[in-house]
Order: sequence, then structure tokens, then C-alpha cells
Amino acid sequence: MSADFQNWAIQCQAGIETFLDARLPPTDRVPIRLHQAMRYAVLGGGKRVRPLLSFAAGELADADTRRVTVVAAAVELIHAYSLVHDDLPCMDDDILRRGKPTCHIEFDEATALLTGDSLQTLAFELLAENQLADSADTQLAMIAQLTLASGSRGMAGGQAFDLDSVGKTLTLPELEFMHIHKTGALIRAAVMLGARCSDRLNKIQLNQLDHFSKCIGLAFQVVDDVLDTEATTATLGKTAGKDAENNKPTYVSILGISQARDLAKKLQHDADQALADFGESACRLRQVTEFIIKRKF
Repeated sequence: MSADFQNWAIQCQAGIETFLDARLPPTDRVPIRLHQAMRYAVLGGGKRVRPLLSFAAGELADADTRRVTVVAAAVELIHAYSLVHDDLPCMDDDILRRGKPTCHIEFDEATALLTGDSLQTLAFELLAENQLADSADTQLAMIAQLTLASGSRGMAGGQAFDLDSVGKTLTLPELEFMHIHKTGALIRAAVMLGARCSDRLNKIQLNQLDHFSKCIGLAFQVVDDVLDTEATTATLGKTAGKDAENNKPTYVSILGISQARDLAKKLQHDADQALADFGESACRLRQVTEFIIKRKF
């Protein structure tokens, strides 16, 4: 990664951290334990890949950074809520996330459940109380996209499919269907919400960007599956090898390591092709794509 991209990413990550810190309830406000857990689950960890995608898409569309910060924070809150719930004993039953005890281990299961609920509603509170677009219709469409990405036809539905697939052998199309929803829907929302903070892109350009986001959403999951197989718990910040231990179908279990890596590269190529007409204005999106594909932890 170039120093230019690293500096940009650090600035974006710091900006979203500051915004989230300001918008999450303080720990001296009741209910104190719940607010402590919310801040524990969100602040001080994670690569903030989804906010980076929002900021990169916002740059492409020449959007107001203040608007993009709001949608990036909303998407990150949805992501954080999903991690808290995914780690619960009734889901993936994990004890480590972002290098520290998972929310239900640090607090308790009931608090973790309420933490996820509260982070989800805070995300939509942000979208409802801030002006994100010049048109009210566009803003409503943006809110609708995040609701769709988060619910039964998006992330939650993908997680349900994932839980139902334990111990089963899936075909590659079935696995892609699962991850288009479980992982890809929120990544797609991160890109499209960032871009729609501006009205400068036409329908054709938005469709190109949407195709890019679908490709990179799948690529993200392919790389995740490879890392779960090859990386250590210390470098991942979460329990390595959980998918194999729980007999979950993954791109590695279906394709093997080598072909999974090849698929990630193909998806990266397809994502780059979708950005071809944007020229240099898509520079940041290409850089974030490379970061996603080449990340080691």
C-alpha cells in the first residue's frame, strides 16, 4: 500500500472513530452498563473497511464529507451490532473479537443482545436526523437500502442461511448466494450510500458502482475464508479455524486454498473493470479494493 493511501485511510479511520465516540451514549448516562457495552463493542478496534468504502465512493461522487461520515458511521454501527450478535452462544459462540473478549464474555449475554439492538437503532437514528442528500426521496431510498441490507433479505437472512448450512455441502452458487446476503449486502450499502450523498452520478454510473460493490463484497468473504484457514488467532484478533471446527462450508472447503485465491483475484479484476469508466476519480476505491484483497489480518 502506498504512503498516500495509508495516510488517507488513517485520516478516515480517525474521523469515523471521533464521530462514533461523540454519538455513542456516554458511560455516565443510564443505563450505564448497556452504554458501556455499546462503546466497548464499537470503539478502539477494527479496520473500518466499510467506512473506508463509503469515503472512497463519496470522493468519487464529490460528496460532502460530513454527509459521508454519517452514512459511514451508520454502516459501521450495523456491522458492529452484527458482530456482537454473531458471537453469541446461540450463533457462532465465540470468545474473542478484535483481540479482546467478545461482548457477551466481557459483560453478559443479555447485555450483549441489547447492545446489538441498540447499535442497530442508533444507526437509523443517525440516518433519520441528518441531511444526507439534496432530495428527500433520495434520502428515503438510502435509508431503505440500509434496512434491506440489514434484514432478512440481506445480512440477517444470510446469517440464517449460514446457520442452516452447518454440516452441509453447498454448491458454489449456493455459497455465493449466502455471502451476497451475509457479507456482501452491507458492503454494497457502504459503497452506494457514500456515493448517493451526492447527486452527481447518473443511473448508469450508479449501476457500475453497484456492480463493483457486489464483486468486492464477495471478494472480501473469499479472503476472509482464506485467512480463517491460514492466519493465527493472534493476527486475526478472533478465533482462527472456527469455520472448519464448526463444519461450515467456505470457499476454501469447496475450492481449496489455491482456487480460492484465484477467485479473489478474479473478483478484484471484475471490480476494477466496473470502475473503468470513472478513471482517476475511482483511485481510492481501487486502493481500498487492493487493501481488502491483500490484507493479512
